This record gives sequence, structure tokens and C-alpha cells, in this order.
Amino acid sequence: MSDLSHERCVKPQKGMPSLSKNEIDNLLPQAEGWMVLDSEEVPKLQKIFRFKRYKECLDFAVAVGLIADEQDHHPKIIIEYGKVTVEWWTHVVNGLHRNDFIMAAKTDQIYRSREDTKPRSY
Repeated sequence: MSDLSHERCVKPQKGMPSLSKNEIDNLLPQAEGWMVLDSEEVPKLQKIFRFKRYKECLDFAVAVGLIADEQDHHPKIIIEYGKVTVEWWTHVVNGLHRNDFIMAAKTDQIYRSREDTKPRSY
């Protein structure tokens, strides 16, 4: 099993198919804690990251945004007090692409590298 966090995103072409259910099922074990959900009839990868303070949420969201811009693949990020929700999907294929799993792995890597990621209990 390869470490997806070391891969780079590729530019998908319009008309390319999204990942099949079997392909998603094969990649999902490498995306620990990520869920596949259908939102607006489009499958998306989603995960909630917890923090102690709002500023830590902002810092994490900025770090994810910077790597997203570098990879030219951009998520939906929802920032709330104590948590950040990140969703990855590929608009051009109207679903999931390998890029989404690569970016989920990179997002996890950013989270693990931070000192402020001790979960907050609710």
C-alpha cells in the first residue's frame, strides 16, 4: 500500500469518470477516519478535526488551504469553535478522484504534525 501523502495531484480532464465504488472501497482504508457521504448527489470525503481553540482551527484551515493551492485541488472547509470540517471531491468528474484521497492523506499529515491537535471533549 503506497503512502498517498507523498503523491501529487494530477489535473483530471473533463469527461473522465469518477472512481467506481470498488476503487473507493480500495482507497478508503488509507483514509483513516474519513467518511464517504453523498452531498447534493455527489460523493465526497469528509472528516472532522478537533482543536482546543478557535485560532488553532484557523491555523489548520490555512495550512490545508496552502497545500490545496500548491496541489491545485481545493476543498470545502468549515471552521467552527473547536473543530474544522474538511470535504474533498473533484468537481470536474462530479465525484471522487484519486486526488481526493491524496489530499485527505495530506490533510491528515498536517493535522498529525501540529502540536495543538489534542482533541477537545464535548
